[in-house]
Amino acid sequence: MTSTGFPTLGTRTSYWQVSRTPRYSLLFALPLLLFYQVLAVLLAHGERSIRNGADVILQALFTAAAGAWGPPLFMVCLIGAGLWLVTRDMRAHGSRLRGGVFVAMLGESIALALIFGFVVGRVTSGVLGMLQTLAVPGGGGPEMDWWTRLMLSLGAGIYEELLFRVLLVGALAAAARGLLGWRPLTAGIAATVAGAAIFSAFHYIGPYGDRWQLYSFAFRMVAGLFFSALYLVRGFGITAWTHALYDVLLLLMQ
Repeated sequence: MTSTGFPTLGTRTSYWQVSRTPRYSLLFALPLLLFYQVLAVLLAHGERSIRNGADVILQALFTAAAGAWGPPLFMVCLIGAGLWLVTRDMRAHGSRLRGGVFVAMLGESIALALIFGFVVGRVTSGVLGMLQTLAVPGGGGPEMDWWTRLMLSLGAGIYEELLFRVLLVGALAAAARGLLGWRPLTAGIAATVAGAAIFSAFHYIGPYGDRWQLYSFAFRMVAGLFFSALYLVRGFGITAWTHALYDVLLLLMQ
């Protein structure tokens, strides 16, 4: 790092390394969580009283165990676990946070979101041998206003990455290693592919799910593979912001 706080390359504390650590990755994702939660509270009335499906699934696990205390308990555990990881990481490295790293992470996320649709779209069209238009998430279900869609787009970044990348792919890989005795690489590849298929199918469930189409299913499965690879290479924070910003870009293009 330079004395100005902006990232440098070629050192043990380079941007590419520190941006994946909990102290940067999780703190970078925190505003995304706060933006989503604030919008969810402001829009929690009438037909707007909906939340991101991955958020609902995660909260339902806590509600089943703690009843009405489930949602607030879930939020306390989510933020508490994140802050504990950040604190432990900062104590272990004994270094102060650099604002330039967060700026670079935002720039990287924007760039990835901009090229994401083109790259994944080309891969998908190559697999299917045709080019079609991807419906914006939520298409095919009841109509939603712009602010509700924005809230769901932000929630997709934080909660879908938490559920489908961190928890699901991790659990599938662990099960393949522990129950089937597969090697870590084989288990990881199988978990990534299975997780991507489940991630894609998730978008067609419930009253706000899309109408099933082969292209959109394949697109989202390829997207799931992309996000899994990005999560492994660049960490949770950048993956969450890339996912959210891509969904927001789709929304702005309407």
